[in-house]
Amino acid sequence: MDDTVRTGTELLWSALGGDPALVDRVEYGGVSGLLPARLPVMDLARAAVAACSLAAVEHAGLPGPVRVDDGAVATAFVSERHLRVDGRAPVNFAPLSRFWRAADGWVRTHANYPHHKAALLAALGVPDSVEAVAAAIGERRAVEVEAAVYAAGGLAVALRTPEEWAASEQGREVAARPLLTRERLDGAAPRRRSGPLRVLDLTRVIAGPVATRTLALLGADVLRIDPPGNPELPDQHADTGVGKRTAALDLDRPSDRRTFDGLLDAADVLVTGYRPGALDRFDLERPGLVTARLSAWGDYGPWGGRRGFDSLVQVATGIAVVEGSAEEPGALPAQALDHGTGYLLAAAVLRSLTEQRAEGGSRLVRLALAQTGHWLTGSLPRYSPERYLAESEGALGRLRYALSPVSYEGGPAGWSRAPGVAGADAAEWLGG
Repeated sequence: MDDTVRTGTELLWSALGGDPALVDRVEYGGVSGLLPARLPVMDLARAAVAACSLAAVEHAGLPGPVRVDDGAVATAFVSERHLRVDGRAPVNFAPLSRFWRAADGWVRTHANYPHHKAALLAALGVPDSVEAVAAAIGERRAVEVEAAVYAAGGLAVALRTPEEWAASEQGREVAARPLLTRERLDGAAPRRRSGPLRVLDLTRVIAGPVATRTLALLGADVLRIDPPGNPELPDQHADTGVGKRTAALDLDRPSDRRTFDGLLDAADVLVTGYRPGALDRFDLERPGLVTARLSAWGDYGPWGGRRGFDSLVQVATGIAVVEGSAEEPGALPAQALDHGTGYLLAAAVLRSLTEQRAEGGSRLVRLALAQTGHWLTGSLPRYSPERYLAESEGALGRLRYALSPVSYEGGPAGWSRAPGVAGADAAEWLGG
């Protein structure tokens, strides 16, 4: 593995406030060439898992080493595709969750949940039919569809180029902020008690549940709470619910609210994954609590209150154009923003617990899929053939050619001569 592999881990570990010396504990290996993409997706995946593993051994007081296997990482980053329930393959995207051609470009919708599907159809004024939705979107500008569907409570995003996203107000807000934020809110004592770590899980879909699934793996007692009328999709639950317990509570019902408050009073960690502001009315702050908040777009800027998913963030931020084109948008080989942010979220919780144990204080960490997307597109080194090419002048003119991959300390930097005209040299050894 080259320095690029280590660079991603160093960057993430630094963002988490970890001791740089601990990065030396990480060992990389496994099958190469996985999760191929134009963007460095495998580097993101590997670094996120390495940082999470480092945070785990640091919190547990173990010496390591941390072993990161590319095969295990790549498989986990598409865990939802490998899921089988009694031999049945999962349903990852509903028929109305896809790209649609608009009058002036492309739109991507997300309609996996029944209420999001209903909002999409209501915004477009059409029946539940792929043909009807395609016709309605095809008559409108992409940004008009985006605005109408969001206004109705649904999810749709117009395709943007990286340049268009960077010039937008939300894009500028994302670019101006760090990958994640970690805050010490007060001087309260930690809430740790005897027994396993208690994690209250208020997350949905992939990123948040991956984080809490990871904390459950590491020994935490994770209890996920969903509203009775809006449970998690069955296949999503099966994939990310391993290691956890789940319960249904209606927080607008006084008896359920009292139960929830009792659970929160006894929790060590609270992880939330709803859009910013959606849970504010429930007064979730507690002294000594470690709170981790996840959102799609961040809790700032004009999109701060919007819902969102990995697939939509890829479309808005220009990733879909990078992986395809403006004429034929593409996608990352995995929902890497979700999975990567999930492991990073778990790492941030563990690092907060480690720091809290030494220093006390209520803790708050915040992450967003759009921030992870910005990090993927702007902070990780990408493969560029230019660094492996050279030029020289010779009998054939100015020649550009690939450098040799044979390289070692004290070895040659390149060939000593450029190629000449074929057959033009004397048939004799140099030096007589």
